[in-house]
Amino acid sequence: MHLQKLILTNFKNYEFQTLEFSPRLNLITGLNGMGKTNLLDAVYFLCMGKSRSGTDRNVLRMGADFFRLEGLFFRKRKKEKIVAKVAPGNQKTLERNDNLYPRIGDHVGWLPIVYKAPGDTALAMDGSEERRRFLDNTLCQLNQQYLQQLISYNKVLQMRNAALKQFAEKHNFNEALLSTYDRHLLEPATFILAQRINFITRFEPLFQKYYRLICSEKETPDCLYRSQLTGQDYATLLKQTLEKDRVLQRTTAGIHKDDLVFQLNELPLKRFASQGQLKSFVLSLKLAQYECLKQEKDVRPILLLDDLFDKLDDERVNQLIQLLVKEEFGQVFITDTHPERTEEIARKFKGEYQKFIIENGTSRH
Repeated sequence: MHLQKLILTNFKNYEFQTLEFSPRLNLITGLNGMGKTNLLDAVYFLCMGKSRSGTDRNVLRMGADFFRLEGLFFRKRKKEKIVAKVAPGNQKTLERNDNLYPRIGDHVGWLPIVYKAPGDTALAMDGSEERRRFLDNTLCQLNQQYLQQLISYNKVLQMRNAALKQFAEKHNFNEALLSTYDRHLLEPATFILAQRINFITRFEPLFQKYYRLICSEKETPDCLYRSQLTGQDYATLLKQTLEKDRVLQRTTAGIHKDDLVFQLNELPLKRFASQGQLKSFVLSLKLAQYECLKQEKDVRPILLLDDLFDKLDDERVNQLIQLLVKEEFGQVFITDTHPERTEEIARKFKGEYQKFIIENGTSRH
């Protein structure tokens, strides 16, 4: 699977731009703030139906009242045209071959994609929400039912939390209403828990493989799944935490509290990893995510690697270049502020590639 052609209109700092890509390797250079990341975000938007940078209004070019993205993909040797159109304040539309998707979520996972961004170190350094987002991003692409169950769970959770806040404001309490919400949480929570446990079982060996390839097997990484619901009946747990929920005005137990525990040589990654180890760890998570999607979707995802080599020492950079050159990753996009590093990749790469220089929202070869 690959993206052959991309047309951007009023997307971030791109007024209008048409680009044609290599089906294998695309090297994108330019100074910071020129639009390299924005270009990758446009590719991500066409695959996931949303930007990585927040609301649709945030990706609208300054002074414009709409934006449009069009991508010509090849998936299993068949042409697929994807068009996203958004006028903030109006409904966003997503089309496949001129047919409108009834729901944006119906598109998720059909064009699998993996995005490695500089800020992804937040996976290790920030709170559990970032790690759950990583899990959900992968599993929503793998399984449409997972996406629908996650939407159902979050909707009921939001209503339950709103009720708890309202009880506190009005100084009353309706246990029967909470029991209704509890019943509606059970099915999606059970499904999501099972999917996450099953996924990590398949995911961790792939993650460890990639980390050792990047780091020459000097360290032992672990990615462990933790949930309040493991070995625990959720209905019982909700009853046990009812008084706590009432005091704190929010639901304190559930799959929305799940977490991934990252370790290096059995020590907490967050506390003991160097910058290089941290970057290598997170990159290995993304490459393992790619491998899972490739195996289960039966197509090679698009791999977006933004500012890939930042804060990596020379040894890790060389290991990573060798990995990207040797492994079959399908279509890869790499951005870098240093043209000489992309030149080194180009010299070692045996197949077809394209190079782009981005300046103020325009591209030149």
